[in-house]
Amino acid sequence: MKKVTFIVIMTTLLLITIPATTNAQDIKAQESNPELVVPPVVVSNTEQEDAAKLRLEEIKAIDKSELSSSERKELRKEVKAIKRSSSNNGIYLSTGAIILIVVLIILL
Repeated sequence: MKKVTFIVIMTTLLLITIPATTNAQDIKAQESNPELVVPPVVVSNTEQEDAAKLRLEEIKAIDKSELSSSERKELRKEVKAIKRSSSNNGIYLSTGAIILIVVLIILL
């Protein structure tokens, strides 16, 4: 009986502490590398999306052979930032979640 109680207590403690340590590692990673910090999800206006699309079209239309390397680098950064801000829409499912959904569908 003591062994079963010990196992239950240890399992409970592990389940409680694992998420806390994972969160602490994420916070440390964000503090050490601020580029990895994910901006908060904000619902963008259609005007902002349209302006971003127009800016992407303008950048594509530019003759890049006449630009210096620093100007091209700035354009690449701008394009990446625009794509990153517009790609936050959608639902992402992990493989484990998909397997769980399939198993639940089969069982029910």
